[in-house]
Amino acid sequence: MQNDELLANFSNPDVIARYTQGPPRYMPGYADMQRMTGVLLAEKIPEDAQVLVLGAGGGLELKVFAETYPGWSFDGVDPAPDMLGLARQTLGPLSSRVRLHEGYIDDAPEGPFDAATCLLTLHFLAPEERRRTMEEIRRRLKPGAPFVAAHSSFPQSEAERPIWLSRYAAFAVASGADPEEVEGARGAVERSLNTLTPEEDEALLEAAGFSDIELFYAAFTWRGWLAAA
Repeated sequence: MQNDELLANFSNPDVIARYTQGPPRYMPGYADMQRMTGVLLAEKIPEDAQVLVLGAGGGLELKVFAETYPGWSFDGVDPAPDMLGLARQTLGPLSSRVRLHEGYIDDAPEGPFDAATCLLTLHFLAPEERRRTMEEIRRRLKPGAPFVAAHSSFPQSEAERPIWLSRYAAFAVASGADPEEVEGARGAVERSLNTLTPEEDEALLEAAGFSDIELFYAAFTWRGWLAAA
């Protein structure tokens, strides 16, 4: 169900120690994607909103949201206890507005929440589990509440896939990542990541019961969507 090889990295002390450096090197416009996510949620939710954050380990998006929107409170869910520890460290005093839960979507509070996010997480799940997870997210949202998902999503044909993976790796090297480490990451993605095409990802969102699906972010092998419960 979950991707064991890649998730195992999030119990590796060396990976955790370097985690905050990783997303900006591998994902073009990472910080802007987080800010855009906050802007899209803020369009539709109250100043005292309760927000569900699935895949909250590390705490990077939680910190951005909590600093920018001081009235919001959060429930963050992640299966890796060490990554939840890093989230507490990243958040510091902001932790008072965040409840962290170890586990998957079934371990999340029932809500109902004003909004939800799932950033850099759904690509770890096989399609059926991805759909079920999104259904469970939607069930925990108030009617019409916004949901933002962003993850690896790019063309998967035999001819196109290696080209996009090469671009993924080249961007990371150009951003300062160690070439040997990048090659290992590319290999893990190629072997293990449950990557779909953008069209398939949008179809899964719709199948999970979301509507008004809008693409708001596209950068090499990454895509981000806004949808309504």
